[in-house]
Amino acid sequence: MNSTTRRHFLQTGVALSALAPLSRLGATSPSSPPASSSGASGAGRGLLFDRSDLPRIRENLEHPRLAEVRAMLRNADLAAETRFLTTELRLTNHVTDFMRCWRLVQNSAFAYAVWGEAPQRDLCLLAIRRLCDYKRWDYFLEGGSLTIGLQRAPEATIATVYALDWLGDAIPSDLRARVEQRIQDEGAPACYRTLYGLKYPDRVRGWSIDPEDDMKFRFDLSRWPLILNSTNLKVIPTCGLGLAGLWFQGRHPQAERWLEMARQSAQAFAVMYGKDGSYDEGIGYWGYTTSHLAILAEALHRRLGVDDRGLINYPGTVRHALAMAMPCAGEVIKDPNMDKAYNATPKINYAPTQDVVNFGDAGSGMDVTVAGWVGRNANDPLCHYVSHEIGGLKQLQAAVWFWPQTKTAPPGPALHDVRMSNDWVVSRTGWSPEDTVMALRSGGPANHEHADRNSVILKAHGERLFHDPFRAAYSPTLPHWLLRQTEAHTAVLIDGKGHQYHDGREGTNSSFAEARVTAYATGQQWMCVTSDATDAYALVLPDVRHVERTVVVLKPDVVLLLDRVQLEKARSVQLRFQAFNDDGRAQVTASETRFAIQRPLAVAHGVAYSSAPLRTETARLALPEADGVFPYAQVSSPSATRHEILTVVSTGPSGSAPGGLVAVREADGWSIRGEHRGRRYTARLRVADGTAPQFVA
Repeated sequence: MNSTTRRHFLQTGVALSALAPLSRLGATSPSSPPASSSGASGAGRGLLFDRSDLPRIRENLEHPRLAEVRAMLRNADLAAETRFLTTELRLTNHVTDFMRCWRLVQNSAFAYAVWGEAPQRDLCLLAIRRLCDYKRWDYFLEGGSLTIGLQRAPEATIATVYALDWLGDAIPSDLRARVEQRIQDEGAPACYRTLYGLKYPDRVRGWSIDPEDDMKFRFDLSRWPLILNSTNLKVIPTCGLGLAGLWFQGRHPQAERWLEMARQSAQAFAVMYGKDGSYDEGIGYWGYTTSHLAILAEALHRRLGVDDRGLINYPGTVRHALAMAMPCAGEVIKDPNMDKAYNATPKINYAPTQDVVNFGDAGSGMDVTVAGWVGRNANDPLCHYVSHEIGGLKQLQAAVWFWPQTKTAPPGPALHDVRMSNDWVVSRTGWSPEDTVMALRSGGPANHEHADRNSVILKAHGERLFHDPFRAAYSPTLPHWLLRQTEAHTAVLIDGKGHQYHDGREGTNSSFAEARVTAYATGQQWMCVTSDATDAYALVLPDVRHVERTVVVLKPDVVLLLDRVQLEKARSVQLRFQAFNDDGRAQVTASETRFAIQRPLAVAHGVAYSSAPLRTETARLALPEADGVFPYAQVSSPSATRHEILTVVSTGPSGSAPGGLVAVREADGWSIRGEHRGRRYTARLRVADGTAPQFVA
């Protein structure tokens, strides 16, 4: 693209503001019946649904599975929201106020389309007006003056285009003209600039945070055009720009360019998913990202007949979500900071039934809204099972994409042990709260990652037992940045140090830490995996020669961890086992070479073995107690150049006695045998230098 064209796109807002408002093309509303959702695609169809779908949508919203979406729509305090929009909204605040505003646009528009209630319509119209009052639709700039859209501008573009589609003639003509103009000169160009910059980072004239915005935390954005190209923040403007292009197609000179850029960006981002559908940013970001790809693909197919619904392995990616599900038991744990102002630390109400393998910033739950859409398009009963039974349905699209009467198929034993293409490994006995789940975080860097290579999460008998903490801060200026470090994970430390991680000045981007699975095998009621994280630790301690963890799951209640560390210089090694204590009910004890993590419903007992004199102890992460207490057990091996530590872990219901398993070091490895909870266990680990340990059942 030549410089003239480049300048044209950077200044698109100026060019578009001269265009007279144009009439709506192909929008649907309750007063203009569209084509049936099962019919051919075409310009007359809705972007997400047709009028003929409304009875089914209303029925879906009465289903218990859609309770969260229904509550979001029906339980809104319209008076409080009106007061917020009228007197409380801050036009310099995009992080919270602008987000609340666009959500009111989208939710109230959907509620009005479904139930036709005037108060919802009026709230939506007011929220649209207030969105239009903002000088900018995002708090990021290029060249110090032009808006780029990473989240807020694309989110607002999606919401307003949807509102135009759903409200139809209920939007007064003057307001329609105003909001369409704002999409044309602010929303869509901001999305386009972002995607252009990600495609051509060498042409970016510097990204920064808008100095007029009251965003508290600031980051170095100089490398963001490179960093964000492989993150979820590429997909949101992709979706927003695509919906704008569809809405203004045939009515705006840039609409085709918007569509072209959106489709190119979606195709380029598709490689961020593994061929098996795995996704590196964590399961919390998976739901957000994958649903936006689906929103765009659905709108393209409905309006143009363009079929991008196979852009990624959608059935595979739903199976990825299934693998990351880790339902537990117990009570919901409320976050006491939930009502506090935004402070760059996630706020999470922990719902045990929706728990997940939370590698990185994945949070404590997953949204599987997209699973119903995938199940319908792929005729996949397992995807429908996920839609019905796993995680939660949190986005309003779920009211359209949920199919309560369709055939479902629960996962079988073939999915109990999974090594994903990104080298994440999960082994389980099933998906009930009582089942055992072990997850090992191997693999490479990713946005929103932690310093967690070779860390383990273990859940059994309804409880998290080896924990990966939630609520890691997004800003390195906050104490909870520590929760991102190796020290806060069930992982290995060398002289008290973890592996390489970044300093956070650029945000939560990827580190350089690599690990890789070197061996993986499964059998009848067992799984064995070995992960080598040498490179990750050597970036911090150059004298590291080998750091390897082997995990054996002896189902249902025994886990073996064999850690081998080799160094040029003698150093101590520590193994940490983090407890889940968000409710203050974890008890961690240690004595000699034993430790225990007790939760209200379950307990994990560990015994550590080595030729060296080991020591166990308990401690807490060095964080302000007012923000949480994070206890752990630690096994320490004295200074040496070679360390080999076998930890035998047995789990059971609360109050269960320690397992009666004994490990013996023999000439060629380890022998483990004994009884636990009425089951006899016998296993061997053959160990030799230069090769991964071999498990023999």
